[in-house]
Amino acid sequence: MNRRKKTDRQRAYAVIGLGNFGATVASELVRFGNYVIGMDHDEKAVNAQADVLSQALIVDARNETALREAGVGDCSVAVVAIGDDLESSILAAINLKTIGVETVWAKAMSKTHHRILSKMKVDRIIHPEVEVGQHIAQVLHNPLVRDYVSLGNGFNVVNFRIPETLEGKKLTDIPYDTDYDLRCVGAMRGTEWLGCDGSDCTLQKDDLLLLLGQRANLRSFAASL
Repeated sequence: MNRRKKTDRQRAYAVIGLGNFGATVASELVRFGNYVIGMDHDEKAVNAQADVLSQALIVDARNETALREAGVGDCSVAVVAIGDDLESSILAAINLKTIGVETVWAKAMSKTHHRILSKMKVDRIIHPEVEVGQHIAQVLHNPLVRDYVSLGNGFNVVNFRIPETLEGKKLTDIPYDTDYDLRCVGAMRGTEWLGCDGSDCTLQKDDLLLLLGQRANLRSFAASL
């Protein structure tokens, strides 16, 4: 078991379930400078994270008292990352709500699991495999799409790689706004920020163009390149 003192400036997170998904979430949160309590009933999984997390504890999340004693009630956010036990996942989420954790996210393994978590008013339900699969498919579908971020309500920010056909053009020469109702967030060349007004920016092959807009319009723009 590993314990590190929490500073006043750190936000406290709890991650329940230290499999591949949970361990990745927990370790990344620590890397961002947060205080993270990681828990699992499996001693081996806990020991693997003992030197990484602020606290790594062997805890049965089905036990409300055990969660209280672990200090989870003092965390502002908790993630239920249990991926192989429906009952444990649901009971953990109920217990987190009961002990007063402000924000609870949970991984769902099926549509039924999702519906149950939704009825419990879990703040966000995650389908990691589905979400990553959709993300990869979008990028594979159009080789010029380097990456994208969904903003909700059908809006995305998409990172396009400039093809040879647009080399030598200025941003103002590309009708992303007039023809596709998109907004330019900016352009980059390697690690250099080129800005977004386009007045002095002549594009080169493999520059990156960041556009904001609705999914259908972004798809149409990508098809035109």
